[in-house]
Amino acid sequence: MSIEASLDAVLVRYGEIEAQMSAGAAGDPREYARLSKEYADMEPVVAGIRALKAAQSEMADLAELIADPETDAEMREMAEAEFLDLKADIPDREMRLQRLLLPKDEADAKNAILEIRAGTGGDEAALFAADLYRMYQRFAEKHGWTMEALQMNDIGIGGIKEVQASIAGRNVFARLKYESGVHRVQRVPETESGGRIHTSAATVAVLPEAEEVDIALNDNDLRIDIYRSSGPGGQSVNTTDSAVRITHLPTGIVVAIQDEKSQHKNKAKALKILRARLYEAERAAQHAERAAARKSQVGSGDRSERIRTYNFPQGRVTDHRIGLTLYKIDQILAGDALDEVVDALTARDEADRLAAVGEEAAAAGAGG
Repeated sequence: MSIEASLDAVLVRYGEIEAQMSAGAAGDPREYARLSKEYADMEPVVAGIRALKAAQSEMADLAELIADPETDAEMREMAEAEFLDLKADIPDREMRLQRLLLPKDEADAKNAILEIRAGTGGDEAALFAADLYRMYQRFAEKHGWTMEALQMNDIGIGGIKEVQASIAGRNVFARLKYESGVHRVQRVPETESGGRIHTSAATVAVLPEAEEVDIALNDNDLRIDIYRSSGPGGQSVNTTDSAVRITHLPTGIVVAIQDEKSQHKNKAKALKILRARLYEAERAAQHAERAAARKSQVGSGDRSERIRTYNFPQGRVTDHRIGLTLYKIDQILAGDALDEVVDALTARDEADRLAAVGEEAAAAGAGG
């Protein structure tokens, strides 16, 4: 299908949805809600198509005016200038439209489950994991999101061995999905008397939070164990059988939560994390199929991949996937400049996907 035909198909679909909504979507509230969302998602695309078509139509009118021998010199000069302006602007309009027409990640609008684990480096890795957790807390606050710890295992000196948190708000997963991977830090530990630079790491995973409609859990697939909480905890946290461990038998995924005094709250949190992990496993399998021929790793979400280094002596943060280095380590860890990194990663992924669409179109043209 040509680009022009694709744009016309979008306009036709938009008109169909409009008609269905005007008719009340056959009295089905759920269908009406689904159509409303599709309609809202299409609005910027339709506005872009209409603006492009208006510019092309205006160019055609100007071309006729310029070619008309009865057009006086002053009018022709104005028409030529306007024609050249439109001609220069149209490629930008087309590029913006192509971006809008790229397939959307259905998980982008979802809330997220954030998991951070200290890696190599002992206590220093745990302190760095805590730094990352605070960075995402501040980032969430800056965007007006809400963040709640679901499970935290700290080491008592301000470090975190492992933490899971839910983050809720607008387009949370879209902004955080590129954070999955190994984050490395290079700095002199406060406890290091010799002043030597240590390298340690923490692993970050960002999972789209799945709803019950995304992942249906069969009770027969779950083994739920209730046990007594261990480790530090006040007011009966570790004196009652409130800890919950859920094993998903088909996949072997295990989630254990013991932070709450309530067994029911721990179970609800564990199920939330389990759904997110199962949903992400499905997405990863689909992504692997689609990305088999792609070289870019920006959006891979592979948590074993070293993605970023935070170098304190040089005050820099380097994202290795796109070769971006910013000398803003304090602002990034404060959550203020993290958007610059996220924006660059989003732009690169978008460019890679546009290139892939272009290659597919070229291949289809050659094959035809």
